[in-house]
Amino acid sequence: QVQLVESGGGLVQAGDSLRLSCAASGRTFSSYTMGWFRQAPGKEREFVAGISWNGVSTYYADSVQGRFTGSRDNAQNTVYLQMNSLKPEDTAVYYCAAGPGSSSYYRRTSVAEYDYWGQGTQVTVSS
Repeated sequence: QVQLVESGGGLVQAGDSLRLSCAASGRTFSSYTMGWFRQAPGKEREFVAGISWNGVSTYYADSVQGRFTGSRDNAQNTVYLQMNSLKPEDTAVYYCAAGPGSSSYYRRTSVAEYDYWGQGTQVTVSS
């Protein structure tokens, strides 16, 4: 089991950058695939990025490809989401999630495929 706590959200202007962090408890963090999801008001929670257990492989939603970068530091039990060139449509609560660390799992985009979730951090991008 793993517990996740996100941080780093805030209010920024369009074009700015933010880096979200997700700190995990437990000694088995490196065995999990990590994902980032977001949920805007009135919308379904959607996939943003997946990071393989070793951080070597990543996968992104089309809407953030080229602007967002996911990474992890297994020694620090932390996963990151670097967000550049932010747009107002990126406004949402951002969640990190942990799923099985099997091969290619980082390409799984369904909420139901991730087992553990953080409480979320708000990102607001003004125009």
